[in-house]
This record gives sequence, C-alpha cells and structure tokens, in this order.
Amino acid sequence: MRVAIVTESFLPALNGVTTSVCKVLEGLRALGHDALVVAPGTSPWSPTMPPERYVGYPVHTVTSVPVRQFRVGLPSYELETVLHRFRPDVMHVASPFVLGVRGLTAARALAIPSVAVYQTDMPSYVRQHSGPAGDLTARAAWRWIRRIHQQADLTLAPSTAALADLRAHDIPRTALWGRGVDADLFHPDRREDPGTVALRDRLAPRGEVLLGYVGRLAPEKELHRLRELADLPGSRLVLVGEGPSREQLEAELPGAAFLGRLEGADLARAYGAFDVFVHTGTRETFGQTLQEAAAAGLPVVAPARGGPLDLVEVGRTGDLFDPDRPGDLRATVAPLVTPEADQLRREMGSAGRDLVVARSWPELVDQLLGHYARVVGSGSRTAA
Repeated sequence: MRVAIVTESFLPALNGVTTSVCKVLEGLRALGHDALVVAPGTSPWSPTMPPERYVGYPVHTVTSVPVRQFRVGLPSYELETVLHRFRPDVMHVASPFVLGVRGLTAARALAIPSVAVYQTDMPSYVRQHSGPAGDLTARAAWRWIRRIHQQADLTLAPSTAALADLRAHDIPRTALWGRGVDADLFHPDRREDPGTVALRDRLAPRGEVLLGYVGRLAPEKELHRLRELADLPGSRLVLVGEGPSREQLEAELPGAAFLGRLEGADLARAYGAFDVFVHTGTRETFGQTLQEAAAAGLPVVAPARGGPLDLVEVGRTGDLFDPDRPGDLRATVAPLVTPEADQLRREMGSAGRDLVVARSWPELVDQLLGHYARVVGSGSRTAA
C-alpha cells in the first residue's frame, strides 16, 4: 500500500503527533509498505530543518510560521503536485487543522481515500486562551473541526472520551484507534539501571517518594495544579519537559527538580526513577505519557476526564482525581506517599503494565492498516 501522511507536526518537534507519525512510519516500513511525509518546514522561530528522510521515506516540507512556539505549515498548491507524483492509495492526515485541511482538500480533488486522525483538543485549548470569549471561540473551533473532518472518509479518535466528543459535535464517520507503547524501552527493569540509580540518588537523597510528570511545560497542561503537591511530606516533584511555563513553574515549585527535555533511554531512566506518575491536564484526547508510565511499572494519578478514563483503572493501576474539587489531587496522591505504600505502589505498577503491555505499536499499525483498507475498499466518498 502507498500511504501519504500529511502531518501538522514532525521532527525535530517532539510531541504526541510527531511520535505517532514516526511510529506509524516505522511500522509501515517493517511491513514493506511505501510512504511519503508532508510536514511543516523551517520558520523564523525555528530554523532547524526536519530530516529529508525518515526510515527511508521522503519528507516533503512546506513553509511554516510560528504560533505559540509551534510550527504551523502554510497551505500550498504544490501539495497536489507532490501527491499526483506519488499516487498514494490512501492519505493519512495527522491532527488536521491548517496544513491538514489543504491535505484533505487535495485528497478530494485527486479522489484519494482519506483517514483523518483527531489528536488535539483544539476547542478546549482556544477556550482556555480566549478569556471571556472562551465559549464562543470554542464553538467556532468545533465548527471548523466539523468542516475539516466532513472532508475525510474516516476520522479516528484515540479514546472513548474523544470519540464521544466527536459524535456529540456531529462529526461523521468516526472510529476508535488508540496509541501504542514501547514496552521494551519503558520497562520496570529500568529501575535497576546504574544510570537510573544514580539519578534517583541525586533526586531523592533522603529517600523521598518521587512524583513525576513528563510532558510539555505549557498552560494547557494545567501544571498549576502541582502546587497542591509541592509540600506533601516525604515526596518531591520531578518534571521532565520544556515549554513556555518553565520559568513560572520553577518560581511556584521551588523544591521541584526540572530535568528538561529527555528522550529515548534517558527518558526511560527518568520514568524508572519515579515512584508515582502524576498528570494534571484535563484536555488530553489520549495521554501517551500515562501509558509510558504504566509500561514502566508506575501507578498513575490523572484527572477523571478525557483520555485518562481509558488508561487508569481506579484502585487497580492508579487513581483519578476530580479536577473541579480543590485539594483532590493532593488527597488522591497522599495515600501513595506514606511509608506503608511501597507494596501498594508495586502492585498498582504491575497491574498497570499488564494493562498496556499488549498495546504495541506493531499491533496498532495493523489496526490502522485495517482502517486504511476500509476506506480504500469502499471507494473515496469525496471523489470528484
């Protein structure tokens, strides 16, 4: 099968959209399929170019502009030329919002069956940043999303909560497609790695219980909630990631450790050093870092909203807190920090790994290929 992937985000940017696209490409390569990537290129804010190829597949870049430290690819008519030359069997559009819209329009013009992957809760994001006009702008964002996804032959949602949101806002032709996890990289055995032991000794010199967060340090992640945990006896907060909120968070959480952006084995060792994983954002359509933490054998605490509802089994793999109740995050984490909680953390971590270990990326790519075949077999609904 020949697959054209149009993505709103790609390397060198590291986020959930980029990770998913890279894993899909790796899976397609392993199975012998052909692929092409169209992604945002350079911008005045970030002159670093994406790679020219990824796992052997060509990466075609378009001019981008910076928007709140993200690259946003500008729509370009050259996209039709690129697609016409490649002649894909199906188009995969990752988190369409600007460049992806052009991709779906091109797919319609060229009668290419299309699958759109919904991954970013943009309505909640714009509501958060629009002040008194938040509800109005969120409704406008949903109208835009509906207009985008009406062009796709199939829209895939990463969680049951995201799927329900799409259907509640009249997005047609939807299905569930989750995310995979590298259960070999993120593994409980990492805890015994000498690098992990050294990191833990540095972060918890008095045997503190380490409460870890991994992700972007930005307002949409609602990391202000971590203030509830800043003085929790016997614990220390550790944050992995970068973003515009770092300076403010360092001031608000003076006892916390900030490790910056990590990836690969360094990220796996950070998970291995944690005792409990804490996530604060209520706008996650999935929550990939929660799944990585579970694979690493950690109990997970997250809001009872959105993607975490699929990823945390209350009392078995971790716990969910009520984000509308001040103090509930602290009340939920506190029982996992007591001196008697070691066994409970181990049991939850083991159960969490059992829950996610079968969700490998090869399995998820197989599922994705089934969705591709579905739209190819039915013929492009949007064909001219």
